Amino acid sequence: MTRVVALIDGEHYPPVVRFALEGLSHEYEVVAAAFIGGTEKVDLERGANTYGVPVVFAATPAQAVTQAIEAYSPHALIDLSDEPVVSSADRFRLAGIALAHGVEYRGADFAFTPPRAPLVTSTPTLGLIGTGKRVGKTAISGYVARTLTAAGHDICVLAMGRGGPDAPELIHGEKVRLTTPDLLALAAQGKHASSDNYEDAVMSRVTTVGCRRCGGGMAGETFFSNVPQGAMLADTLGKQLIVLEGSGAAIPPVHADANILVIGAGQGVSYVDDYFGPYRLGLADLVVIASAEEPIASAEEVARIREAVALQRPDVPCVTTTFRPQPVEPVDGRRVFFATTAPAAVLPKLTAHLEAQFGCRVVASSANLSNRALLRQDMASAAGHYDLLLTELKAAAIDVVAAAGQEAGVPTVLCDNVPIATDGADLGELVTRAAGLALSRGQARGSQ
Repeated sequence: MTRVVALIDGEHYPPVVRFALEGLSHEYEVVAAAFIGGTEKVDLERGANTYGVPVVFAATPAQAVTQAIEAYSPHALIDLSDEPVVSSADRFRLAGIALAHGVEYRGADFAFTPPRAPLVTSTPTLGLIGTGKRVGKTAISGYVARTLTAAGHDICVLAMGRGGPDAPELIHGEKVRLTTPDLLALAAQGKHASSDNYEDAVMSRVTTVGCRRCGGGMAGETFFSNVPQGAMLADTLGKQLIVLEGSGAAIPPVHADANILVIGAGQGVSYVDDYFGPYRLGLADLVVIASAEEPIASAEEVARIREAVALQRPDVPCVTTTFRPQPVEPVDGRRVFFATTAPAAVLPKLTAHLEAQFGCRVVASSANLSNRALLRQDMASAAGHYDLLLTELKAAAIDVVAAAGQEAGVPTVLCDNVPIATDGADLGELVTRAAGLALSRGQARGSQ
């Protein structure tokens, strides 16, 4: 029989709870109960023997659930509690604890199952996961790759994307320099030439393995992917470390020895506090709050996110960052049309940075890189005013921007997004430390 721990409360009359526990015992092995609150119908001073199973008490529901899981190793938690003891938000927090321990969490009309057992590589792994799309994971991944390579580490990036290849694709980015014409040729073959693995190879000049995925669960499980096959390929390359780059809020189905979690500051504190935000935060060894500046997020909003992180994970370092564009080729003296996926409100900062740091003149810009119809309109409105296209390698960068440039005889230069710490922290040092954890943990499990 399936081994379970029941979650009970004092708002139900104890004989009723015992009635429910006896009912569960016909289908499950009920090894214990965790008391998660409520006092109206129970006299705890007289003991908990009335329930017929061992009962775990703690200062908070989260502590009771954690202690019960650690003491009794159940396959599942079955929630016999209800409002007002546990709200829906409370249940997501408890579910996050259960899933982090590999335990199912079930109730009268819901069930959360932990992600399937991930593939375990022999090579140490550093996960890079996020709370959603467009939070800057790929830009952070590129920074991680460059930082570790500069420190002498031989790494590979395993990228998982919604537009990835049908079979894992190996690119030796340290040997082959992909150009805009190369990417146009790939697009002509029907490939998504702006996929994350191409961005990693172009911007970081490291070995990449590109994979695809479709569908994502609330706790990050992917519905379909070829990532395990990609991980097995990466594991044969003899690298010191594999960087596992997530997609949106989806988590690669590969064991990570350490994780960097990227939180979009513009998403708000709910992405840390609610649903499975606490679950993702529980996986983290470093937290990066990205785009942490006006007008994307106010100082107060960023502070609330940081406080929420510190409250749940005071043991984990947290850094606030923003991004600035960096062309991969010289653009000085050119009249530039700049295309980005960044919000329109931040365009003035980005264009001012380009002009001040790289000597170009941005005559037009578009924040519609992820909307092909609007992007074409923006480019048509500016036609004849620019002599160079500058674009992030995302979304429609190749099949619209570079393709239009090729047709018009206007060159296209690709642009990186470089993360910059906004709180005085040493981002490179924090990344190096997280990678060190991954390496030491990976090496330790390899020696077992």
